[in-house]
Amino acid sequence: MTSTPLQHTTVLLEEAVDALLGGAGPEPAGTWVDGTFGRGGHSRRILLRLGPQGRLVAFDKDPEAIAEATRITDARFSIRHEGFRHLADLPPASAAGVLMDLGVSSPQIDSPERGFSFRFDGPLDMRMDTTRGESVADWLATAEVGQIAEVIRDYGEERFAGPIAKAIVARREERGPLATTAELADLVAGAVKTREPGQNPATRTFQALRIFINAELEELQQALEASLSVLQPGGRLVVISFHSLEDRIVKQFIAKHSKEVYDRRAPFALPQAMKLVALDRIKPSAAEVEANPRARSAIMRVAERTGVTA
Repeated sequence: MTSTPLQHTTVLLEEAVDALLGGAGPEPAGTWVDGTFGRGGHSRRILLRLGPQGRLVAFDKDPEAIAEATRITDARFSIRHEGFRHLADLPPASAAGVLMDLGVSSPQIDSPERGFSFRFDGPLDMRMDTTRGESVADWLATAEVGQIAEVIRDYGEERFAGPIAKAIVARREERGPLATTAELADLVAGAVKTREPGQNPATRTFQALRIFINAELEELQQALEASLSVLQPGGRLVVISFHSLEDRIVKQFIAKHSKEVYDRRAPFALPQAMKLVALDRIKPSAAEVEANPRARSAIMRVAERTGVTA
């Protein structure tokens, strides 16, 4: 019996590509960047819109995403097996636009062997790049109670982080380290006393551990800073986030660079000119959320690089 390939529905597909290419003309040229290839939904749609002189450079850490990218035979397309913080490796002012979709793809979530979801029992892994780094199970096998609690509290906004961390370490000392997603989900369910209706008790803990083990927020901050360097004047930055921690970083980054900065130590000096102009904040339509419930929490922010390069 052959298994059915796991499908992924790209969130805000048309809206993101329209925002990215806005104002670029009917057959955009230049180099465009998809910082998070995933399963290629945005990349494929961008390629359909680019002109013959357009180029698309994509990044992804996931070996499965890289394998999917090899199916694209368009000579205008290239993929790098790297996280999107490596945007910084591109030449300054070389990109006409940068897109970042921060969501975990459905095939990643729905593959038990990846360990991202408490809905399927599998190895407690959660690495985006399975070729390097330690898994969640590896880290939980040695981390101290305080470290575990801090991660779950800060990255999962989980008010029961302390009891969960203590339960993880107690289990480790009594019966050995956690090895599977089901073991962790059951343990968390026993430590979390109350939860919002309809939300699994393990939701926040799984989110926190995934964000931590992949250094997602740190990489996002690095990628955003790199975008200022690689974007050409007039180039668009489009970022789709799926939870409040990500969106807060994106919102604050755009706000920070969308205003003139005065040096209080030199009150008569000219202000540092703003580097971005905030253009839009877009959420999925009701129809998209109904068709794809995973789109519900998505927020897309759009900004444009000014002509200031200093």
